[in-house]
This record gives sequence, C-alpha cells and structure tokens, in this order.
Amino acid sequence: MKYPFIGRETELEDLKSLYERSKPTLAVIKGRRRIGKSALVDHFAQKNLLKGSRFFSFAGLAPTQNITAQSQRDHFSQQLSDALGVPFSKFDDWTQTLNHFTEFISPGDIILLDEISWMGSLDPTFIPKLKVWWDVISAQKDHFMLIFCGSVSTWIEENILKSTAFFGRISLTISLESFLIPESTQFLKAIGFKGSSHEIYEILSILGGIPWYLEQINPKIMGEENIKNLCFKKNGLLVSEFNHIFHDIFNGKGTTYKKILNSLKDGMKTLSEIREEIQFSQSGTLSLLIDHLISSGFIKEHYQWSIKTENILKHKLYRILDPFTRFYLKNMEHNLIKISESGFNSLNLKYLPGFEANMGLQVENLLLQNRTLILRSLGIDPLDCIFDGPYLQKKTLKTKGCQIDYLIQTRTQNLFLCEFKFNRSILGSDIIHEVEQKMKRLSIPRGYALVPVLFHMGEVSGAVYDKRYFYKIINIQDFVD
Repeated sequence: MKYPFIGRETELEDLKSLYERSKPTLAVIKGRRRIGKSALVDHFAQKNLLKGSRFFSFAGLAPTQNITAQSQRDHFSQQLSDALGVPFSKFDDWTQTLNHFTEFISPGDIILLDEISWMGSLDPTFIPKLKVWWDVISAQKDHFMLIFCGSVSTWIEENILKSTAFFGRISLTISLESFLIPESTQFLKAIGFKGSSHEIYEILSILGGIPWYLEQINPKIMGEENIKNLCFKKNGLLVSEFNHIFHDIFNGKGTTYKKILNSLKDGMKTLSEIREEIQFSQSGTLSLLIDHLISSGFIKEHYQWSIKTENILKHKLYRILDPFTRFYLKNMEHNLIKISESGFNSLNLKYLPGFEANMGLQVENLLLQNRTLILRSLGIDPLDCIFDGPYLQKKTLKTKGCQIDYLIQTRTQNLFLCEFKFNRSILGSDIIHEVEQKMKRLSIPRGYALVPVLFHMGEVSGAVYDKRYFYKIINIQDFVD
C-alpha cells in the first residue's frame, strides 16, 4: 500500500529553491533511520524534476560481516545498470566508478547517494575521490543536483560537514526530524486509524513521529493491540529494532553509549549525574560520547539558564530524545526472553509492572518535542521567549532544589511554569498542591510573575477549575483534534 506524503513543507521548499538555481548544487540530508530521508528526496524529485531530466538514486549496502568496499562499488554499478538498462561494469576504485557515471548525467538531473556512510566507510579513499569527482563535474555540467543522505550522522559530520574536503561546497544541510503531533495524527488518520485521542497519544508516545513506525500501524485494530503486536509479540516487527539501529550506527561498539542511554531511561540527568551512575572516569571523553548520541538522534541536550542574569549556565540537562528508544530500554529489553516465549500474548499492557507510570514520562518526552504547540497554545510568540525548556534549580545553601517540566521565560518578565500530566483517573486538587511546592522552591528575581499552567490528557475535576489557580488548563487532546 502506498501511503500519503505528509508534511515536510519547509524541507521541500528549501530543496526546490536550491534546485531552481540552475547550476550544480550539493545538499546533505541527515537523520535517524526510518525518519523518511529517502522518501523526502523521492517526493521532491517527483514534484520538481525538469522535463527530460532523470532522478538517480543509489543506496549503500547495510554493513554486514561479508560486505567489502568492492561490494559497495559493485552495488553502485549494478544500480546504474538497472536504472539505465546498460551492461554492468566492474571497477576497482571509486574514481573509475564515478567517472563512468558522469557520462550519463544530463542537465536537470537529481542524484541521490543514499546511506552514504555505508557506501564509503570501508574505503579510506572514498571521500577524497568523491570530492575530486564533484569538483570536476560541477565545473563541466551546467545544472544538476547532488544529494548526500545518511543515518549515521556522526560519520556525516566528521567526513562531510566538518571535512575540509567539502568546505564551501555544500549549499544546503537538512537535519530531518520526527513529525510533530499534528502531522503524526494526520498520517494515522490518512491510513485509516480511527482510535480515540488517548489511543493516538499512546501510539505517538511510544513510536514517536517516525513515519516508518507509523506505517506499521494496523488501522483495523486499536492502539494498545497495535503496540502489543509490534513490541511484545514473538517476531514483532519492532522487537529487534533498537539493536539493529544501534549496531548500524555504532558498528557493534556501543557498550558505553548503551550505558549512557540506560542512565537516562528514568528521566533527565546532568553530565555529572550520568558520569556517577555509569561510573565513568573524569575526562572529556564522556562529553564526546554524549555529543555522538546527540548527533545520532538518541539524546537531546537542554541548556540551563539564570533567570536573573539571562545567561546560559554551564550545566545542561540530557534526556532520551527518541520515544521508542526510551520505551524499549524501560519496558521491552528486560522482557525479551518472555517476549520470545510468547509470554505477553494474552496480557493487557495496563497490567505490565510500571507501564502506566512510564507512560507519563513517555508523553512528557513527546510534548517536549512539540515546543511550537506549547507556545502556540499559550499565545506566546517564539520571538518573545528569552529561554524555554525543562528547568533544573540545583540545591545550594541559599536555594532549594526543584525540577520544572517546562519553564518559559518571556521578555515581559513572565515565567510560565508548565506541568504535564497524562492521567487516566480524574485529576484532583492534589495537582495544585504539587505545583505550589515547585513554585515556592523556585527562586525568582523581584518583579517577575510566576504563571502556573497545566497540560493534561485525562479528566480534570471541577474543584481544580473552581479554584482558578492555573492561568490555563490545556487539554493536549486539542493538539490531535
């Protein structure tokens, strides 16, 4: 079944503007696997390719024990042979391979080198030869577009974006991110899913806005059954997904990376807290490893700031960015043996130990990826924000420690203290006491106003509304409706 193409308007417009320059141009698209990089380029080419021009798509082979640099060159040549109906040609190096392809490039062509890290990682001469080839053909050809695409963002950063080989040659870089909640909802409804808003949130808080994951949803069954089939059934499509992705990115050398992720599965931490939990030595290496996880789309860093001075502070908060990664580490990994023995076939997921509590963190994680929705629901112009994000006030001799789900500091000296709740039962007046305690602990300068806001999914009792404590009570169901 062919699914509708949803969203990506900004990325499509950027690609179109580049293509319309009518000269040789080079773009780079990076992002985690399954995010829709290839689909984006394919859709762009279908909509914008000049009449008489062609779209060439070459994909590297996934790394396995038997794959060699020669295997990658042969695969490239075979794809060219299949696309043009010309005889297969075998070449011993990339210069010969790419020069052979040059003969077939015409004005207006769009060329995609997909999973470029797989294509070239086994050959140390790949990047310099690719650079020389680009310099030659960009001088020879009048108008074409070359796109490098890949999932291993660390490789792309080090070998292309930060490499002197391509310095000044790249006209556009796109970091493709997950769908936002409205786009994800639009996609689910387009494939025929008719579940409730609550079920949509359960799906999105576990799978995130990853298009390929959303494609796997069966619209004929409800959300929880879908999650059970994908994640808790023997041979479920996503049971081995994390290990596949992790191996592809870190080539089987991800032991310490995995420890870092496990340290974050219960919530956000600072660098020192991560170091202490995984017992990592005092060195700059841990920061580098975390940077790799950020670049690869596993972790998100949140800058902390001084409300009074409006300066960025040295410490940051780190959290798992990808909802499925966190769900796998928290709910699936320790159950893999039971899953392989079909031990969850008849289980209602609500009765999985800790599942309901974990879903609260999953939804919080999802909302943090939808900053624009949060600001829009409060009527705040992003330009009026000085800082916003999860906020940690460290305990000192003068201040008490507290952590805020989401804090927004505006130019008008308002501090919007946002509390996230994904509740099945009715949310009572206890929520007011909970937020009050945070507000009492938070140290703010004179002249600032603290504005409490509640974002919720389930029902809120009339008593909470009657007390008029919150500036706004926002049902996140509105984000999917």
